[in-house]
Amino acid sequence: MSPQNKRFDIAIIGAGMGGSMLGAALARNGLKVLLIDAGVHPRFAVGEATIPYTNVSQRIIAARYNVPELTTLCTLKDCAKTIGPTFGTKTHFGFLRHEEGKPQNPRETNEFHTPGLLHEAHHLYRQDIDAFVFHLAIKCGCTPLQDFRIGDIDFEDSGVTLHGERGEQFRARYVVDASGYRSPIAKKFDLRDEIPVFKHHSRSMFTHVYGITHTDDLWDRAPEHRPPVPWYEGTVHHTFHRGWAWVIGFDNTPLSRNPLCSIGLTVDPRVYPKNPNHSIEEDFADITSRFPDIERQYAGVTPVREWVSADRLQYSSKRTVGDRWALLGHAAGFIDPLFSYGLANTGDAVNRLAWRLIQACQDGDFSAERFADYDEWQRARFHYNDEIVNGGYTAFDHFEFWKAVFRVWVWGNNFGTFRARAGLTKYQKDGSDQHFKDLEKGQYLGYDWPDHEGYKHLFDTMVAQVDAHQAGKITAHEAAEALWDVLESANFMPKPFGFQKRSVHFMSPKPPVIAKTALWLTRHGDPTVRKMLLKSGGQALRLRVTGRKIF
Repeated sequence: MSPQNKRFDIAIIGAGMGGSMLGAALARNGLKVLLIDAGVHPRFAVGEATIPYTNVSQRIIAARYNVPELTTLCTLKDCAKTIGPTFGTKTHFGFLRHEEGKPQNPRETNEFHTPGLLHEAHHLYRQDIDAFVFHLAIKCGCTPLQDFRIGDIDFEDSGVTLHGERGEQFRARYVVDASGYRSPIAKKFDLRDEIPVFKHHSRSMFTHVYGITHTDDLWDRAPEHRPPVPWYEGTVHHTFHRGWAWVIGFDNTPLSRNPLCSIGLTVDPRVYPKNPNHSIEEDFADITSRFPDIERQYAGVTPVREWVSADRLQYSSKRTVGDRWALLGHAAGFIDPLFSYGLANTGDAVNRLAWRLIQACQDGDFSAERFADYDEWQRARFHYNDEIVNGGYTAFDHFEFWKAVFRVWVWGNNFGTFRARAGLTKYQKDGSDQHFKDLEKGQYLGYDWPDHEGYKHLFDTMVAQVDAHQAGKITAHEAAEALWDVLESANFMPKPFGFQKRSVHFMSPKPPVIAKTALWLTRHGDPTVRKMLLKSGGQALRLRVTGRKIF
C-alpha cells in the first residue's frame, strides 16, 4: 500500500460480519475505510443461528445505507443461490428439557414456529457468509488489510495512528474495534472489568461434525408429543440443570449440500467445573453422558475440525466509546448464545453507529460525548440479555417456570421484530431517516420492546422472581406462579398463539391461528399490538373470515 493511501476516515479492526457490514455501510456513503483483520477469510466463526430480528436489522442496514446486496443474507433461498448451498433452515426455536439419568420427558418440550408474518431465520455457515460480507465491503470501497496484527494505537487530538507489528503505520480520524474478546483498544485502555458485571456464568465447547443423528429419529412418540415442525428443521436446545447443548444443522434442507452440523455445550462452571485432565472432547462426552437422550443424539459423530473450548464466556467493559474510538458488538462484551442475540445485537449496533460516524466525519467532531448514547444503549442491551439468559438457566430446573420465561423472551423479541419492521416499512414509503432514529427511542433502553409499559412490567416481574428464587427466598413453583399471574392477564400477547395457556407447548401460528388472532386483536388486544401487527404483518393479518376482512 503506497504512502498516499495510508490515510483514512475510519479504521475498523475486525473484518467479521459486524466490522464488514459497518465498513460496507460507511464506504458506500463516501467514507474512506480501512478494514483490518489479523486473520484471513474464509475462516471458522461462531454465531450460526439467527433470529428474525437479525434479518430485519440487516434489511434496515441495506436500505438505510444503500447496500442492497446485504439482503442476500436475509433468506435461505438467496443465501443458497448467491453464496452457496451450505446453509441450514431454521423454522423454529425448539427446547427439550432433560434430567440426569432419565430419558427425555415428552411433556417437557417447547417449540415456537416462526410465523409467516415475521421474517425467516436460518443457520449460517459462517466461513461462507463472513467471506461474502467481507468481499462486499471491498466492493463498496473499503481497503482490506488481512493478516495484519496491531502492535499499538496512538490517539491524538488530530487523529489516530495504527502501528503494525512489522512496522507499518496507518492514519485514521476514528477507529472502531469490532475484533471481539481480544480487542486491542480494550487492552490499551484496560477496559475489561476484572469481574464481569453480569449475573450469568457459563463456559462452552463446540465443533462441527459429520454423522449427527437427527433429533426426530431419537424417539417414536405419540402424535400429541410431536411438534408441528420437525425438531431438526430448527435450532435444537437440549436444556438441563444450569446448562444446555445445541444442534444446528446445515444439512436440514434440500437447498443445502453441506453434510455438517454444529454441536456445542454451554454450562455453568460452578456446577460443571472443567477437569484439567480431560480433552475438550472428553469434557463434552463426560457432561452429555449424564443425559441418556442427549448422549444418543451425539453418539457416533465425527468431528471435522478441532474442538474449541472457552472458559467463562462473559466479559464486560467499563465503557464502549472514547475520544476517536468505539467498541462494536463482541469487542464490547458477551453473555451467552442461548437465545441467539449476538448477530441481532451486532446489526443494531451497526445501525446506531454508522449514521453517527457519517455525521462525525462531516463536522469533524469525534468526541466521546458525541457517541455517549450509543455507549449507553450498548451496555443496556448487554444488561437485558444478561437478565433473560440468567432467567433461562435458573428456570431450566422447573418446567412451569421455564415455560413462563420462554414466553417472556419469545414475545418480547417477536414484537421487537415487528417494531423494527414497521420502521423499515415507513422508510420505504418516504425515505425519511427519522423513522430509524425513532426506533432508537424508548424509555426502557436495551429492552427488546423498549416502549411498552406492560412488557416492561412482565420482564421486570420475571427478573424479580428469578432473583428471589436464586436467593432462596421463594421456591421455583412460587416464582413460576407469580410470573404466570402476569402472563395470563396480559392483553399485549396474542392469546390465540397460546401464550396464556400453560397446556400449550408448541406454538405454530398457521393461517387458522392468525385468523383467530385478528379477531382477538379487534375485540381484546392492546391497541399498540393491534396497530403494529396490522402494519408489520400486512397481508398475513388481512385475512378474510366469513367473507369479510378483519381490518
